[in-house]
Amino acid sequence: MSDVREAGGVVTRRLGRPPLTERHKAAIRLGIARAAVQLFTANGVAGTSAEEIAAASGISVRTLWRYFPTKERCVLPLLTPGVDRAARVMQRWRAGGDITELVDDLERDRDELTTDVPALLDLVRLTRTEPALRAVWLHAHDDAEPVFAAALARRAGASPDDLTIRVQAGMLNSALRAAVEHHAFHTDPADPQETGLFESVRSALLVVAAGLTR
Repeated sequence: MSDVREAGGVVTRRLGRPPLTERHKAAIRLGIARAAVQLFTANGVAGTSAEEIAAASGISVRTLWRYFPTKERCVLPLLTPGVDRAARVMQRWRAGGDITELVDDLERDRDELTTDVPALLDLVRLTRTEPALRAVWLHAHDDAEPVFAAALARRAGASPDDLTIRVQAGMLNSALRAAVEHHAFHTDPADPQETGLFESVRSALLVVAAGLTR
């Protein structure tokens, strides 16, 4: 039940739950994603039900389906923060600036992203054996590419449809995906090595800067 102030200052009671804030909704989605990855890691995707994910998240199955259309897409909230952060950094990247400036800016605020690095790496490891999660992972990067193109276009004063911008966005997107996969596939799940992840990202972006030299 919540209060509603009407014209004239009269306060009435409205039955039902108060509306959730966007921050609260985001927290629920992230909690679902964390629970889903834990269950998928332990039991596999086929061996995990939506009911189990909901129970582990402390919500009803009906609520789960309000947030996600499939159990596999429950993991998306672990993928979007990195994309959003990279896009913001690209927007700030000064025109004509060296790619090391982009890397340094990504690393500067990396504490914002390290909380869920272990879960993210567990998810990426699952993409090697779980085709449905591989599809979600790749789809997330497909969605990221136009976001990166828009950020680079604003930086350059160009159109997001400009071929150069689209190629740059694709290169950066592929480099970020390759870096995360490389780190996930070559580290012990018991030791996620958050610092090493950012070193992999730096190395991948420097390869982009160097171009095809071999």
